[in-house]
Amino acid sequence: MSEPEKKPGQEPRPLPEPVPGPNGAVNPDRDLQSQNLPGQRTDHGEVIGVRRGMFGANNGGDTSGYGRLTRPVRLPGASARPYGGPRGGAAYGDFDEVADELEGALEEQGLVPENAIEKTVVDRGELTFHIAREHLPRVARTLRDDPALRFELCTGVSGVHYPGDKGRELHAVYHLRSITHNRLIRLEVSAPDSDPHVPSTVEIYPANDWHERETYDFFGLVFDGHPALTRIMMPDDWQGFPQRKDYPLGGIPVEYKGAQIPAPDQRRSYS
Repeated sequence: MSEPEKKPGQEPRPLPEPVPGPNGAVNPDRDLQSQNLPGQRTDHGEVIGVRRGMFGANNGGDTSGYGRLTRPVRLPGASARPYGGPRGGAAYGDFDEVADELEGALEEQGLVPENAIEKTVVDRGELTFHIAREHLPRVARTLRDDPALRFELCTGVSGVHYPGDKGRELHAVYHLRSITHNRLIRLEVSAPDSDPHVPSTVEIYPANDWHERETYDFFGLVFDGHPALTRIMMPDDWQGFPQRKDYPLGGIPVEYKGAQIPAPDQRRSYS
């Protein structure tokens, strides 16, 4: 049986060429030839746990069809020079220039850059400096004030909880923008569950006042030096920190007229 004749305009569009990332890896999100798989990191980095199933359900029978799915929880490792830039490429780029200027500015202040910057990560076209928490204020002030850097704006502080990242379970992530040079970077600091303290940056970036309060409220990170570190969403007498991954799922039961629905972690399991 012969194939039906194709009319003009029905020819399939050619697939675009894959776009390599800063380290030469192809991002499946942008490469249609990868069968449209979700973005995957390479085998580099640090495995901090294994995730089984989907949606965090692991104490009952599986009804999603993903119960046998197993994949490692991997944090990206330190990147090698050259870092490139936000538009990819393996040559010297914007990210290298920011890193060089930051390291040079810290050296001028008598601080060894390796003592402040634990690792530099370029992942998915984004630059992140992992900073030792005791050096966070100096690094943030340098990024703000140095003429070659001028990251004048911090657009927020985000909390992350990795129970499997032993000794640094709690992370605070700062998103910085340079209006002068039109650049975006991130800072990330970590602290253990047993000592959840990070220096406040409100004196450097005043808009972080409420961001740090929200991160404290939901994750339990204590920002030392904050002018008024109180809860911002939860009641003052609330026990625990609701967005940590070790917090009980569901929180409180939901009450209806004549009925009461238990919290999700107390409902029946499908076993």
